[in-house]
Amino acid sequence: MRPKRSHHCSRCGHCVRRMDHHCPWINNCVGEDNHWLFLQLCFYTELLTSYALMFSFCHYYYFLPVKKRNLDLFVVRHELAIMRLAAFMGITMLVGITGLFYTQLIGIITDTTSIEKMSNCCEEISRPRKPWQQTFSEVFGTRWKILWFIPFRQRQPLRVPYHFANHV
Repeated sequence: MRPKRSHHCSRCGHCVRRMDHHCPWINNCVGEDNHWLFLQLCFYTELLTSYALMFSFCHYYYFLPVKKRNLDLFVVRHELAIMRLAAFMGITMLVGITGLFYTQLIGIITDTTSIEKMSNCCEEISRPRKPWQQTFSEVFGTRWKILWFIPFRQRQPLRVPYHFANHV
């Protein structure tokens, strides 16, 4: 018998509870057990991409006056071209990761997975709406909000309150 809100992944061949999607970046299904790790991956990738872009722009504006003085230098011209290409790639990565992170957060707030959104099964199911703090606590395994984005910890499954136990 298949548990509620589970899905069989055709790529992995596993049945995954609360399966959101199969991610090619981590070569695994994102589901109930590792959704919090995927959110941390998106969050820290977004944070580090912003950090790298900030330094790239600072470096670019530092080298811009050098370019005006030494137009004949081969190295300066090519370094500026490489920095422009890196900035373009960084902006593209930041926009993509921000969109992915945003859709994942909206999915947690509405307590739906990507598969459920695509199949529109959640509109047919009349589940009681949970507060956003409870859905985040269920995903991250703790009610302590400060621990949600700390990567070096173990996730413990939460005990589901009785009035939500029948709808999980």
